[in-house]
Amino acid sequence: MRRKKNKKKKIFKVLIILLLIGSFITYILLMPIKNIYVQGNNLLSDQEIIELAGIENYPKLFRNTSFSMENKIKVNSYIDSVEVTKDLFGTINIKIKEYNLLLKSDLDNIVYLSNLKTLPNDNQIIGIPTLINSVDKKILDDFLKKLDKIDKDILSQISEVKYEPNQYDKDLFLFYMTDGNYVYITTTRLNNINKYDEALKVLEGKKGILYLDSGNHFQVLE
Repeated sequence: MRRKKNKKKKIFKVLIILLLIGSFITYILLMPIKNIYVQGNNLLSDQEIIELAGIENYPKLFRNTSFSMENKIKVNSYIDSVEVTKDLFGTINIKIKEYNLLLKSDLDNIVYLSNLKTLPNDNQIIGIPTLINSVDKKILDDFLKKLDKIDKDILSQISEVKYEPNQYDKDLFLFYMTDGNYVYITTTRLNNINKYDEALKVLEGKKGILYLDSGNHFQVLE
């Protein structure tokens, strides 16, 4: 009799454990999303990314897989990469890496991104230079690759970019700076523009043309 009772107790314990496990799994499967955190986005708002993922109505946590949400978000042309993770407390974390906006062209009404792709210019993009004339595609692509490595605070100080090749340099550009100065620079030496703020300290408020294409000299404008 004792063996039968012990066996029944064991079966009962197993059933209780299975019931608890089943209840926990059911609770997890039916749990709605409670919190959504978005990181790394500047061009797109949190709400836009949440809508891209298809979770704006806070559906059940496991209705959409992380993989499916990532693929939905990556459809947007501004998105370079995305990582979506979940936890058992109902939280979804979305980490975004966007392409850099490098240059806009009023001639073609487009914006150039760091992946060398282009998007229509909706005239709401600020903080990047405007290309004011035409450039051969090969030269422009090389220029954009180097421009992508420029410090963002320096890039925001460039108002306009003009392609000005001469008999010596086929990749010579003229930068119109927001402070009224001009900078001549070649694609091969484009990283020198990162020292622009240091050069300003030496100039002590003078306005003129800074030649960074060769010689690194400054010509004061009368």
